[in-house]
Amino acid sequence: MLEPDDWTEEVAREMAEPEEMLLTDEHWNLIHLIREYYYEYSSVPELRKILKRLKSELGEEKSTRKYVYALFPYSYGQQGCKIAGMRQPKKLWLDL
Repeated sequence: MLEPDDWTEEVAREMAEPEEMLLTDEHWNLIHLIREYYYEYSSVPELRKILKRLKSELGEEKSTRKYVYALFPYSYGQQGCKIAGMRQPKKLWLDL
């Protein structure tokens, strides 16, 4: 999907189908967080930004990579953002 404005929940269901995913309320919550962040900041959120939002909205237990990857096992960027109608977030490479 190239334009996030073309996204609908039906499109998300269609994208999840080949992945053999049944989208639950937890999936939808995360999908909507991704989209809200995009419309607020005009960029696809990196996972760390989503984890911060999950912590403030759902608490410590559901603000972990483990929780996100349980919902989108093939990657937050490749699967979660795709189903949310977004491009994969840019990765920042830092030389330490």
